[in-house]
Amino acid sequence: MDDTLISRANALAEESFVAGSGPGGQNANKVATEVQLRVNIYKLRLPPPIFARLRQIAGSKLTAGGDLLIVARTHRTQDANRSEAREKLADILEQAHRQPKKRAKTRLNRVGKTKRLKAKKARGEVKAKRGSVKPGSDW
Repeated sequence: MDDTLISRANALAEESFVAGSGPGGQNANKVATEVQLRVNIYKLRLPPPIFARLRQIAGSKLTAGGDLLIVARTHRTQDANRSEAREKLADILEQAHRQPKKRAKTRLNRVGKTKRLKAKKARGEVKAKRGSVKPGSDW
């Protein structure tokens, strides 16, 4: 992934500061240290597969309008929370650019297959013996 996308995302990002919960004691009630970073993912102009992965990774952080909302509140200062939010944004974009590995199908050999079918047959017989008792039949 190239750094131009991260810098473009940072340029498009809108920050707002909120007096949020988190560390800071009484300071948290007075100073708005929580950072909400908002980036419209449609303006990033990502290729379709990367865009689809980004939507999946973002999950509930994605609004109906296509804004990716990242919240950072773990630090006591605005600057620390701002840098944490930008790091989270870069991390999400990197994850979206990483293509998942294809799953290699496993093959079962002949012995394993017969073993599995025998176990299924035995289990089926156990289950077949269950059920209601028919009138007139001996146990």
